[in-house]
Amino acid sequence: MEKHHIEVMLTEEVVNARIKELGEQISRDYAGKSIHLICILKGSVYFTCELAKRITIPVTMDFMQCSSYGAETKSSGIVKLAKDLDEPIMDREVLIIEDIIDSGRTLSHLKDLLGQRKPASLRLCTLLDKPDRRVAEVNVEYVGFQIEDKFVVGYGLDYDQKYRNLPYIGVVEFDS
Repeated sequence: MEKHHIEVMLTEEVVNARIKELGEQISRDYAGKSIHLICILKGSVYFTCELAKRITIPVTMDFMQCSSYGAETKSSGIVKLAKDLDEPIMDREVLIIEDIIDSGRTLSHLKDLLGQRKPASLRLCTLLDKPDRRVAEVNVEYVGFQIEDKFVVGYGLDYDQKYRNLPYIGVVEFDS
């Protein structure tokens, strides 16, 4: 691992305030219904738990694990499904929860895959969105923050499996 340091991009207070707003918006949009959250492992666990606590309608949850990164800082372009859902999603209001959308490949693939399972609705919520890196078209209904093309960690996001536990979003700055 190269020598580096972390610069704060979004403080813990700013992140928590935005997650509260997203929880309120999702609760309004799905009023009178229950929602099934699909947490994309590993990075989205922190965001999913914090978001779920702020949603006021009934919530159920399941987990999937897929990746297009490995140990690199850039997407490999190959999407691997490592863990599928435990329960069917047919006729359910489904919200995919992601930590960050970068190239869009993973989410585009995932939305196609889950759409074939006939949910009542299928939407996407991400904590961070990097539209400058997009190579695959993906519609994101709920975005926490749109950020520039920097390598970020914290709040579930990692660099080589480290820094997920930071309570803020930080930029990895590589020392020269």
